[in-house]
Amino acid sequence: MADAPRRKPTLDEVAERAGVSRSAASRVLNNAPHVRRDKREAVQRAIRELDYVPDTTARALATSRRNAAALVISGETPSIFADPFFARVIVGASAALEEAGLHLMLCLAASDRSRRRLEELLRARGVDGVLLMAVRENDPVLHIAGGTELPVVFGGRPVGYEPPWYVDVDNVGGARRATEHLIGRGRSRVVMICGPLDSQVSRARHRGYREAMILAGLEPLPPEYGTFARPTGAAAMTGLLERHPDLDGVFAANDNMAADALRALREAGRTVPGDVAVVGFDDLDIAKITEPPLTTVHQPIEALGREMARLLVRLVAGEEPSSLILPTELVTRAST
Repeated sequence: MADAPRRKPTLDEVAERAGVSRSAASRVLNNAPHVRRDKREAVQRAIRELDYVPDTTARALATSRRNAAALVISGETPSIFADPFFARVIVGASAALEEAGLHLMLCLAASDRSRRRLEELLRARGVDGVLLMAVRENDPVLHIAGGTELPVVFGGRPVGYEPPWYVDVDNVGGARRATEHLIGRGRSRVVMICGPLDSQVSRARHRGYREAMILAGLEPLPPEYGTFARPTGAAAMTGLLERHPDLDGVFAANDNMAADALRALREAGRTVPGDVAVVGFDDLDIAKITEPPLTTVHQPIEALGREMARLLVRLVAGEEPSSLILPTELVTRAST
């Protein structure tokens, strides 16, 4: 009886043996420049040890350029287009890609069908790289991103996963400063309206709130949760008022929910900032037109998109850039 043919080792196995990412192993195979010497040597050693023979068709595809990048947003379509945050990310990313001669392809990955189409696009190498936004815990898009040899840059970091390349903002530090600002205004019963638990952004901002409260010798109170969308801020604020009628400060994890919290406080007969001081996060345009105008944490949203794109351009060129965390700053207005 003839022996069964030996299974060919895969690029994933080469990367695992070498202790590098799949994309790093792919760049070594394709003789891309700017790969660190120790990584290149580790991949070459793994290739010899596993007797790996690259797929010549795949390598031919790998050397072709499409001059395009996919911006993939994993989230519900209506909420994405209603949120000005994503529009500003797209503006920043598009400008940086245009400078580098790359077209922007917007891909929404909220449904099974759209995720299958995305997987087909990446398998066919229809773009040179991927920008990935709004990824939640256990998001199916994570599997798709992990299965491509194309470079992928994350906007933010998903729960339970540290991407090789990402651009994030200092969510913990920004939330800590927001809460410290409320405490500095003499507020001692500060509550939080948090975003969804499967979002790393929500967890980081809640961590910043807790740190500030504990360092000030105050008790962090259990938050109410919203979805980052506007209607959920009012419901969360109403719930907090019912549980903590003596609250005197509110930190909302984004401006959309903070704006609705202001409305709920007004309907409950509470004055802002007389009875309750309120701080949001993002510094969207809505923060300037609420009543009263909203104190908030400014994050550089267009810069987030721009730096994601610049990082991707460097990866496409074969470089080994580092991930970035962008700073935040408090913008004080009349709500505190």
